[in-house]
Amino acid sequence: MTSPSSQSSVAGASIDARGWGWRHAGRRAFAVSGLDLRIEPGERILLLGPSGAGKSTLLHALAGVLGGDDEGEQTGELRISGSRPDAARGQVGLVLQDPDSQVILARVGDDVAFGCENLGVPRDEIWLRVADALRMVGLDLPLNHPTSRLSGGQKQRLALAGVLAMRPSLILLDEPTANLDPDGVREVRDSVARVLDATAATFVVIEHRVEVWRHLVNRVVVLDAGGGVAADGRPDEVLAIQGERLAQAGVWVPGVRHALPARHRMPGGNGGAASAPLLEAQNLAVARVKGVEVARAIDLRVQPGAALALTGPNGAGKSTLALTLAGLLKPSDGRVVAGPDLARGASASPIDWKSRLLLTRIGTVFQDPEHQFVAGTVRAELSVGPKALGVADAEIATRVDRLLARLRLDHLAEANPFTLSGGEKRRLSVATVLASAPRVLILDEPTFGQDFRTWQEIVILLTELLDEGTALVAVSHDPEFVAAIADDRYRLDAPVPVVVDR
Repeated sequence: MTSPSSQSSVAGASIDARGWGWRHAGRRAFAVSGLDLRIEPGERILLLGPSGAGKSTLLHALAGVLGGDDEGEQTGELRISGSRPDAARGQVGLVLQDPDSQVILARVGDDVAFGCENLGVPRDEIWLRVADALRMVGLDLPLNHPTSRLSGGQKQRLALAGVLAMRPSLILLDEPTANLDPDGVREVRDSVARVLDATAATFVVIEHRVEVWRHLVNRVVVLDAGGGVAADGRPDEVLAIQGERLAQAGVWVPGVRHALPARHRMPGGNGGAASAPLLEAQNLAVARVKGVEVARAIDLRVQPGAALALTGPNGAGKSTLALTLAGLLKPSDGRVVAGPDLARGASASPIDWKSRLLLTRIGTVFQDPEHQFVAGTVRAELSVGPKALGVADAEIATRVDRLLARLRLDHLAEANPFTLSGGEKRRLSVATVLASAPRVLILDEPTFGQDFRTWQEIVILLTELLDEGTALVAVSHDPEFVAAIADDRYRLDAPVPVVVDR
């Protein structure tokens, strides 16, 4: 019988980087360059650095999923226990940001077993490992439990269990709590704590918010945006000695005061009567799957110059509500009504509008940035909306250049959007919507993956748009963002899905 303690029999991997660097094909600059780093077996590393410093690039390289010579240029050497990363697959487990993107199969047990099956582990051994891994992450569910009914935190623990079942010597986490509510963050952190207590695996986690992981790691490594390592040492020493400098570079350092932007709130908040609403939900029910309502009896108003934050736990229906308000999902019941100033002669129901009508009326930033990308370069991506609207080339160039500079993407103007870091993809997805200048912005987790500097620039830019009369609806688990920008909040609680016959 396999027990949790048997995981510790798997020796941790060492990591050696010697002058290592990587540049994506078509890029002028290296995502990582001149990296010299040694990580000993069993060490627990918190990997920090400003957005775009190459943290995710390094983790993807270690996991062997960065790409071959045709996808980029590599310099120096990167080794895992003496082997190239592409020869160490099966020894390395990677958990990413987005919980939904990592669920593969329909049942919990099958999903955890998937990696083991691909490694050719004997069937009887697989199911012992599955049970062992689920115990370690605290996911006490039947093996046939539907993965579609898991919360975000449970999905991340499921992904971690799938990694553990493969018995890796190196565990990599790339901002695994970025899209989770506070309960989900605690679930994942506590699960990782149990894993680290039970294994000898080497552990590397990327996270902009240091406080979540600082007590679970024994070393902090900070990548420099210009290449190499900016700081390296014990967590308390690095954060105490270099905390102010790291904060200036964009790291969210505990105990260091970050000057958060503030804005003048609209009198009466989102529910006030200062002006007629641009958008209104009336006794609204929403469903992602037809006939299965996840939230209902929703009444809210979206007013010009006001920001409404949609809050609540993972799985409560926030993203579904946002897509319904945006005219991209049909209401299950009730109505979404556009005011005369937003409809401007069109139907009062946004779900009836064609894409061209939506472009200047309601702009939507999806939770997954890649769902929005359609062009081959960052500059071309930002030009798609304005070109569809017939905006003059000179004006398009002005808008695009301004957004590139404001959101720190100007050095990536000719890069392929899919090669950007997670934080850069998020800023680009926000910028693509802003380029069309819609009256209402619907943003789903607009600040995930951001260091403090880029987070602040997003907040300042959105605040300016609010002051100009743009309305904003934002799904967010980011309390600082909500505090800085929201006039009002609408909280959805964990749903009890209702099947309706309509």
